[in-house]
Amino acid sequence: MNRIDPVTRPTAVTVEQAALALRAGEVVAFPTETVFGLGADAGQADAVAAIYQMKGRPAGHPLIVHVSDAAQAQRWGRWSTAAERLSTAFWPGPLTLILRRLPDAPAFACGTQSTVGVRCPAHPVAQALLQRFEELGGLGVAAPSANRFGRVSPTSAQHVRADLGADLAWILEGEPAHIGIESTIVDLSREQPALLRPGRIQRDALAGVLGCPLQDPDGHAPQVSGSLASHYAPLTPVELIASESLLFRLGVVAETGGHFVVWARRECPPSLRARGNLVWERAPDEAAAYEQALYACLRSFDALGSERILIERPPAEASWAAVRDRLQRAAARL
Repeated sequence: MNRIDPVTRPTAVTVEQAALALRAGEVVAFPTETVFGLGADAGQADAVAAIYQMKGRPAGHPLIVHVSDAAQAQRWGRWSTAAERLSTAFWPGPLTLILRRLPDAPAFACGTQSTVGVRCPAHPVAQALLQRFEELGGLGVAAPSANRFGRVSPTSAQHVRADLGADLAWILEGEPAHIGIESTIVDLSREQPALLRPGRIQRDALAGVLGCPLQDPDGHAPQVSGSLASHYAPLTPVELIASESLLFRLGVVAETGGHFVVWARRECPPSLRARGNLVWERAPDEAAAYEQALYACLRSFDALGSERILIERPPAEASWAAVRDRLQRAAARL
């Protein structure tokens, strides 16, 4: 169905139409509590291939399959006590489980791997869409973030339209993502569980449910979304600056005459306020609020056309692990 504006309000009718579009092999963007996803029927090779083409995503880079509940996830991967514990504790929610893919489960979204990533999102629009899609015979919806590969993830329908609106007939609207960063990813495909990507659900909480510590990624870990060194990056180069070096570094760059954006967890000092080439924005003090604001702020900073985005390094505490991960990858290409 053609539209002048692809952004569509979620109603019973539009969710039904979007579910039918997915079953017909179309690509549909939809909201989740983490970021907006770019969805296609994970059981159709051409539909999954359309996601890779639309994003410009490397062909071997696996996608995450979204399902409505744990029972549906068990149609994709080998279930275990660990998977049962984590899904009971954290689903629906921002947690992806990496499982050994079942022999009869479609491999189109798995890159070249024998594993599959599955997630049960909590967003009510995502849940309604997935439930109706499954009622129509679908097994799961492959859905990476709805943006060009390697760039800043979208947390609103307008972000999706700005990136992919020319290519999409369907963008289901919804409240902006209230978590704002991608899901935590836990590998359960090997003997010891491992944390492959930090997110809102933190290591200690996962270990408490599992009853054992989580390993760090090693050379044998499955490839997962967001694992490349450079990712989540705006077009404007990002520079991370240690808190203790921030004011000195800003004094140096201010003298260059170039235009810079500063994002820091403090107010701009009087000595720098008069500098017309520094745009200073106050960053949130709490990790959860910082996560929710991160991608929207990077997008707004990118639109200013500055020479560089200068960001105060986040704290070293465990609660900031996901922020540190995203910012390090955003700054990796500098």
